[in-house]
Amino acid sequence: MRPDQPTNEDKDISSDFVIGRHPAVAALRSQQTINKVFLQSGLKAEALDEIRQLAKKRHLVISEVPKQKLDLLTEHQNHQGVALGVAAFAYATIDDLFAKAEAAGEAPFFLILDGVEDPHNLGSILRTADASGVHGVIIPKRRAVGLTSTVAKTSTGAIERVPVARVTNLVNTVHELKDRGVWVFGTDMAGTDYRDWDAKGATALIIGNEGKGISRLLKETVDQMLTIPMVGEVQSLNASVAAGLLMYQGFSSRHPVQH
Repeated sequence: MRPDQPTNEDKDISSDFVIGRHPAVAALRSQQTINKVFLQSGLKAEALDEIRQLAKKRHLVISEVPKQKLDLLTEHQNHQGVALGVAAFAYATIDDLFAKAEAAGEAPFFLILDGVEDPHNLGSILRTADASGVHGVIIPKRRAVGLTSTVAKTSTGAIERVPVARVTNLVNTVHELKDRGVWVFGTDMAGTDYRDWDAKGATALIIGNEGKGISRLLKETVDQMLTIPMVGEVQSLNASVAAGLLMYQGFSSRHPVQH
């Protein structure tokens, strides 16, 4: 076996990794279970010193490894000299999402992703959700990306702060939300201009799949459709960009500027 190949011990430690300096710091400061810390040997950086200190406080095993091994462990992603072997990311429940809103003393503001498949899109959406006051994200178990190391890295730590619930059936979940007093909004080519959207009160926003949009059955559950007007030749936006615009409109209506 070549020295840069992962050993069976390494493979048993974790099937997933938190990759990159900022995500590693966020994970080490959180309650997430971490099995082992891999740092690139010979690399000098203040950020790595902070990671060492945080890891020592948690009494974690720190392994100094060659860059080639880190490249292999992280499937040649931009690891910045650090990877954390972690347990699988824990999913929240719908009750957890309501509890987070209640703890903040706010009406629930949820995001529902109908089949988002690109981990970079999910990571970016989580990052914006954290910044715009979303209390939780709901994703389906099938035909959609889950919480992976790529999602964690793209979210730059937001994966540790925004609870994500993974459900079997989005239609049933939307009915449950509505029974609990949540108004549900969707996105479509035809609908109310999103700039007129008032997201005060208990609100859930559905963002559709990158190519297909929101499924037909889920559309039938929506209280109101929103649209993003466009004047250019391109008549659709990247899922994370569209989600970002809508989340910040929701944030603006829920937290108006005080003059």
